[in-house]
Amino acid sequence: MRALTWHGPRDVRVETVPDPSVQEPTDAVIRVTSSGLCGSDLHLYEVLAPFMHEGDLLGHEPMGVVEEVGSEVTGLRPGDRVVVPFQIACGHCFMCEQGLQTQCETTQVREQGMGARLFGYTSLYGAVPGAQAEFLRVPHADYGPIRVPEGPPDDRFVYLSDVLPTAWQAVRYAAVPPGGSLAVLGLGPIGDMCCRIAQHLGVEQVFGVDVVPERLDRAARRGVSTFRFDDHTVEEIRERTGGRGPDAVIDAVGMEAHGAPAARAAQRLATRLPRGMGTRLMSTAGVDRLTALLTAIDLVRRGGTVSLSGVYGGMVDPLPMLTLFDKQIQVRMGQANVRRWVDEIMPLLTDDDPLGVDSFATHRLPLAEAPRAYAAFQRKAGGMVKTLFQP
Repeated sequence: MRALTWHGPRDVRVETVPDPSVQEPTDAVIRVTSSGLCGSDLHLYEVLAPFMHEGDLLGHEPMGVVEEVGSEVTGLRPGDRVVVPFQIACGHCFMCEQGLQTQCETTQVREQGMGARLFGYTSLYGAVPGAQAEFLRVPHADYGPIRVPEGPPDDRFVYLSDVLPTAWQAVRYAAVPPGGSLAVLGLGPIGDMCCRIAQHLGVEQVFGVDVVPERLDRAARRGVSTFRFDDHTVEEIRERTGGRGPDAVIDAVGMEAHGAPAARAAQRLATRLPRGMGTRLMSTAGVDRLTALLTAIDLVRRGGTVSLSGVYGGMVDPLPMLTLFDKQIQVRMGQANVRRWVDEIMPLLTDDDPLGVDSFATHRLPLAEAPRAYAAFQRKAGGMVKTLFQP
């Protein structure tokens, strides 16, 4: 089959690799019909290179059609149309029963001290072959895949793999009170969807912050109050919230925020060291570009909540503990627990399309165009916000 493979920082290629097969009785193999390009994939493109291996298959946002199932998979059969969550979970361990599928005790990567295995996301999360490919082996298919109806285009459901539950969890974790306000830092796919979900759930004031004009315009067209990030952004939003700041702030940016040249240099250094040295450096002394997180802490009102959906990977990030403590800020974070939120989200994927999923993708490309798409997405070029690959 054809699949997107990693060969080094900013070097991804579409190559022919062996077809996946059923290896365990709880496996399934799906023929991928759509697979998203996620902002998190860009971390693999450069910053998390020390945890990648040449030939790793990328991608974690798939949907498709079941081709084959193992003997213990009773809820699926060949021909079923499914969306596959980006994390691999068993559904019956203590953590899964708490709705914390990203901490699944059956698939935890204990040798790395990490949570549940993820598709296409570094050795930290199990080095599981990813979904930007023609076919995908799905472990624990007796629990993970979500059956969806035939008929509507893939765009209606593919975002259940990551974008929708990640944004939904971020907004739920933000816990905006009735009549309250929310600022979203970063208007890429997750931040954009956070704004849409917050509006749908009745958040009275939704502010969106970014540096890319096309992303600001896209959010503004849906009624979000938008701000281009600069030295005055915090004060401008405070003025709109009675001088206090918003009740909650979502950081949808993560480790590669604009600014922080020293941290950027450290990240680049780690990607250029020999693998063992780079991995040790990232695992013990890794730092993130903290512009978005520090802005969230500064911006949120006293007693408010900071919700992190952007991915962070630093081990020695300096945090303003005095400010966090003095302002009594609550912080919630983590990878989205996909199956926890599906029942709340699914009723919105109707013909009324209140979240605008049918038109959410800005680009639809054949898999062969994936290397070009990664480069454009990294540069935030061509109005690219969300790309779907069709193998």
